[in-house]
Amino acid sequence: MIYSRGAMGEDRFAEGGLLCVEYYEGVPLSYVSEAAAIRLRGLASALPVVPTTTRTPAQFNRIDLPGGPWPYAITSNGGAILVDGEADASWRHSIDDAVRASSASLDDVTTELRRRISDEWVSKFRIAEDLFCYLVVDAASQPRGFMSDWSAWCTAHGWNASQQGRKIYTMPDPVCKSRAVAEVHRRLTDAGLLAPGSPVFAAGDGALDAEMLASADAAIRPRHGELESLDWQHPTLTITEQQGIAAGEEILDWFTRSASVPVAS
Repeated sequence: MIYSRGAMGEDRFAEGGLLCVEYYEGVPLSYVSEAAAIRLRGLASALPVVPTTTRTPAQFNRIDLPGGPWPYAITSNGGAILVDGEADASWRHSIDDAVRASSASLDDVTTELRRRISDEWVSKFRIAEDLFCYLVVDAASQPRGFMSDWSAWCTAHGWNASQQGRKIYTMPDPVCKSRAVAEVHRRLTDAGLLAPGSPVFAAGDGALDAEMLASADAAIRPRHGELESLDWQHPTLTITEQQGIAAGEEILDWFTRSASVPVAS
């Protein structure tokens, strides 16, 4: 629901009505529309909203997302649950145990990955939170067949690989958003903040969001992004009519209707 200037398109950027929600090294980086900000604040005041992202905690915490502060947020693709902005150590321990039990080690994966890449098409190699790794690549120079070969290796070792534009993520299977969403849902229910059996509604646009969308009671994705390029479908999925920043507003309207939240007059 937040967009860079390039993702919005220059026409929408020139129209104004935008709120900058992220600065990086003093430079404006990400925006929401003012209309989306109003919708998100209203939604967050009426029911539990849990921001969920592949960003690390540090990357997430530099966003001033309307509707906060957030009692719960999910970062690192589900590898971290933030409680009042701080990473929950017990959740991280459970993730580490699950990875050790079912997946190759991060060291083994990064060693194999480094063997397969070169500086001719990879500009950055990053390890996130000692959980997973990602590459920033020149997609035009990327060897044909790299993703299929690398995905096959990962699958055999309890990991998965996903390309989102210039970024290639390599993730252990237990590090997934749906697992963390289920845990936060349990905690909210135990605390009496959700009624038992309350539905989960989810939104996302990347391949790393697909399992979360599929596990939700109902979900929505925009008519842009990686899932759109893959033509990803699911029986409980709605697809927006709009693209870009207007799709973010449409998604928030869908959440409001789905959760039966009264609209402020």
